[in-house]
Amino acid sequence: MPDSLLRLENVCVTFGALRAVDGVSLAIGAGERRAIIGPNGAGKTTLFNAVAGEVALSSGSIVFDGSEVTRMAVHRRAALGIGRTYQITNLFGGLSVEENLRLAVRGLSQRKFSLLGDGAPRAGEARTIEAALATCGMLSRRRVLAHALSYGEQRQLELALALAGKPRLLLLDEPAAGLSPAERVGMAQIIRALPRELTLVLIEHDMDLALGLVDFVTCLHFGQVLVEGEPGAIRSNEKVQEVYLGKPHHA
Repeated sequence: MPDSLLRLENVCVTFGALRAVDGVSLAIGAGERRAIIGPNGAGKTTLFNAVAGEVALSSGSIVFDGSEVTRMAVHRRAALGIGRTYQITNLFGGLSVEENLRLAVRGLSQRKFSLLGDGAPRAGEARTIEAALATCGMLSRRRVLAHALSYGEQRQLELALALAGKPRLLLLDEPAAGLSPAERVGMAQIIRALPRELTLVLIEHDMDLALGLVDFVTCLHFGQVLVEGEPGAIRSNEKVQEVYLGKPHHA
């Protein structure tokens, strides 16, 4: 796929005898929205960690926007435009929403080496912060300390932090995990409203939520690609129902 933004070729990640990711190849086009689904232990988060550079490949290659990043450090991949969120929130609880964002934006510039200097954001940084707050519905909560936010709001802030890095590819690791039904609806609305030029890949156990947000689905099982297809085809696929939804297969 020559116009793919992200391409994985026969990616393997092993931990001793465990093959957490076992020969995964896939191509994701610019602007695509892709879900990675599968049962617990299928290798989904390990695959994300490999793309972000947080775990080393045992074999295979990763190409981002035409450049091989297989052995590239995490911060260099982030500078190229690979961003991500995590299953567990990781915020500075004693800082306000805006201060968390200010640190995230500052960390991407040369000003990260002068964090003890003037804390006021520059014009470009301020615009980035305002845009992230607005996109994630946090404008009215900007001065609230992160530890005082509801869990759903903390998830929104984590997404805002990822967006503040101005990624071209955003990996969302279970963005709705632990949220109430109403909070899930709100998170889905935020994700759906993200600009289409931002390429999204998400892991999500809520099938209805995931399939309603993406154009294409890859289902993993035991670290391998079991099946791929459009959401409608995946929803009715017997293999997916068997391994992911727990529905036994009948001949």
